[in-house]
Amino acid sequence: MKFAWIDLRTVPQDQLESVVDAAIHTRTRGVLCDDEAVLKALPPTITGVTTTPVTDEKQLYGLDADTAGRVVAGWVDVHDEPSLRLACAAAVTLPFTVVRFADPTKIPLEIVLAAADRSEGELITVCADLEEAATVLDVLERGSDGILLAPSTAGDVFALARLLEAGTEPLDLTTLTVEGIEHHGLGDRVCVDTCSHFAEDEGILVGSYSTGFILCCSETHPLPYMPTRPFRVNAGALHSYVLGPDNRTNYLSELRAGRTTLAVNAEGRTRPVLIGRAKLESRPLLTITARSPEGVEVSLTVQDDWHVRVLGPGGRVHNVTELRPGDELLGYLATDQRHVGFPIGEFCREQ
Repeated sequence: MKFAWIDLRTVPQDQLESVVDAAIHTRTRGVLCDDEAVLKALPPTITGVTTTPVTDEKQLYGLDADTAGRVVAGWVDVHDEPSLRLACAAAVTLPFTVVRFADPTKIPLEIVLAAADRSEGELITVCADLEEAATVLDVLERGSDGILLAPSTAGDVFALARLLEAGTEPLDLTTLTVEGIEHHGLGDRVCVDTCSHFAEDEGILVGSYSTGFILCCSETHPLPYMPTRPFRVNAGALHSYVLGPDNRTNYLSELRAGRTTLAVNAEGRTRPVLIGRAKLESRPLLTITARSPEGVEVSLTVQDDWHVRVLGPGGRVHNVTELRPGDELLGYLATDQRHVGFPIGEFCREQ
């Protein structure tokens, strides 16, 4: 679990009380401060933090002792190759290492993360602002264990807390049984091209009804006559719903470069993926009708072509033109209706 430490040392005096209150309210893990009175006033839910500058590897021993119940962390300023090596050694040796990087490139952070990959200590990276914090949390897909931020106002503390909570929860997928396939004429379909490489058992959840989705496979698997496109999902007709982060849906027609959608694998694990483009083209279409064990009907209209695929239990790949009644697919049922993509408890019938 990623965590945040708040650095109070540069917080304006007139904002200090509200920033501390925000840290308490958001259950910020630690507060770094030189004022003994502030540290003593902290509730037991927040750990007081003190730091010791580390300029030599000989200092890497004996910094793990608590002082009055506080965390003692080594602090390394990285500005050249020797200080980078020192940061790597500290991250491997110490229980807590705070690293501040002089340069904007994240390559030194990547090196420290790689060096400390199997160590038990926790790495905390100093961030200038929330934008940098968002980047640092994703470096090498692992990211820094913690963020140290000097907020200007209480609003920065609340925004940092929201950033740390931005992970995606797993979904309980269900097995759907195909009931029928209907071929149509020409219509508009959308390919969702992301900035990520999909795994073989990953795709996105798409459906004609807001209460039911089918797991559409990415083009990670080999295709005849053309190379694989592991960043792409041939998702469905432009009217379709696609499930995104925070239980929010969008129509495929609404997707744009720079927005985020949700990658889902056959076990229901999820992750946000950045959209690089949405590609709309006219193609022949077909509709898959399937039903859940509870009797919920799920519908999906996709391009009528062999290379368009959906996933079944265990990550089994089905070409949509070869589906037959009785085939099993992976899907997701949502209990709420939708209004502009948000779940809402109102009566609505889609058919």
